[in-house]
Amino acid sequence: MIPFFRRLEESNHVLVAGCGGGFDVYAGMPLAAHLLALGKHVIFANFSFTNLWLSGGERLLPTMWRVDRQSSDIPYFPEKWLVEWLAARGCAAPVYAFAKSGVRPLRAAYRWIMEQHGIDLTLLIDGGTDSVIFGDEPGLGSAIEDAVSIVAVHEAAGPRAMLAAIGFGVDHYQGVSHHAFLENTARLTRDGGFLGAFSLSSDSDEAAAFLDLVGYANQRQPQHKSIVCNSIASAVRGEFGDYHATNRTSGNEMFINPLMSQYWTFDLPHLVHHMVYAEKLAETERMEDAKQVIEFWRETAELRPRRPIPL
Repeated sequence: MIPFFRRLEESNHVLVAGCGGGFDVYAGMPLAAHLLALGKHVIFANFSFTNLWLSGGERLLPTMWRVDRQSSDIPYFPEKWLVEWLAARGCAAPVYAFAKSGVRPLRAAYRWIMEQHGIDLTLLIDGGTDSVIFGDEPGLGSAIEDAVSIVAVHEAAGPRAMLAAIGFGVDHYQGVSHHAFLENTARLTRDGGFLGAFSLSSDSDEAAAFLDLVGYANQRQPQHKSIVCNSIASAVRGEFGDYHATNRTSGNEMFINPLMSQYWTFDLPHLVHHMVYAEKLAETERMEDAKQVIEFWRETAELRPRRPIPL
């Protein structure tokens, strides 16, 4: 058994949280379905791109809301579609949403959830692989939200936290270097921070749950279908190459491939140890502060050269 699954089995109350915003929490549904089948208690959270001030949800902290079926039907609301999908399957797991912020408010929100629900493991989920960054990569993609979430959870949960990233290749169009991701994974392997990789099998119950959830969200939000989740779903179904599941990717060359359906898992403290600006990020209050920390560091640092992956 790979270390990742051993740690899942040893936990009873697991927080499955999307770390990069948007639909990231959906990419954790296969793992949540696995945990629920084992009889574990699962709570959901997401670093949200929704305008939560218009959500009608219960505001519990300055940057955190509880989302339920009575929340407003606003055009972009992945967290509510998740609540509806879970309820239709008889699951009343709590769902929380975080407004964009720096590390300090997000850390407080995670601590509140951990104390409220007795969380003994926090599982951060990234759709894509731009969360596995040290800071000196040639391209970061949309890694600011990921970095804020990673540092906040590390400070709130300590060693009781892991990261699972799925969607290798999906964020190439955002400038992510997959050579750098593989290099980082190799370094984390040497340090003991890589907890194993495994594929989401198309004929599994976990894959069926994920595909059904993505399909439901596509129906509820047809004008803004998730590029990442639909790309992963395409890979799970066996599509390949320049395949477009949504017209939002028109004009971009896609590379749907079997590696997109593979989870890469990591120990969070090991990842934070390599993140060069983690200490500065920990002091931030606003997302703008976090962005400035990362941009300033990269302006004064020597970045790795961009290298292609040999085929």
